[in-house]
Amino acid sequence: MNEVLTASDASSSARSYASSISPVNVPLFSALLACAIAQFLKLFTTWYKEKRWDSKRMLSSGGMPSSHSATVTSLIMAIYLQEGAGGSVFAIAVVLACVVMYDATGVRLHAGRQAELLNQIVCELPPEHPVANVRPLRDSLGHTPLQVWLQ
Repeated sequence: MNEVLTASDASSSARSYASSISPVNVPLFSALLACAIAQFLKLFTTWYKEKRWDSKRMLSSGGMPSSHSATVTSLIMAIYLQEGAGGSVFAIAVVLACVVMYDATGVRLHAGRQAELLNQIVCELPPEHPVANVRPLRDSLGHTPLQVWLQ
């Protein structure tokens, strides 16, 4: 019944303790990195689609690739690789990802389509109409299901 602690046991215990208090939060870092990469790639997808460089796309939402989907997907994977799929943190990340992706393909996509229609209506108004000179609404808010699930 008496257990003996060997030097190798103590060193492996110290290593596991040191790795658990690492100053780098791997899931957070991977999520932020994935978001930054997806936003950067929007420069190239915009150039491919519209044949022009638009640096404003790096800070905007909507379009391909989906930085929201990339962020939550990388968060799920980092948590899975670090802690496995059995913990409550993994479950929270999966539910968060489902909400984010559903919102991107549902509410935000339809809000963008409505903004597109409203912009067309405002363009057809006579110049003397009070809302004829209103700045156009942003219509690139959401993602198609294909854009979300291709991450």
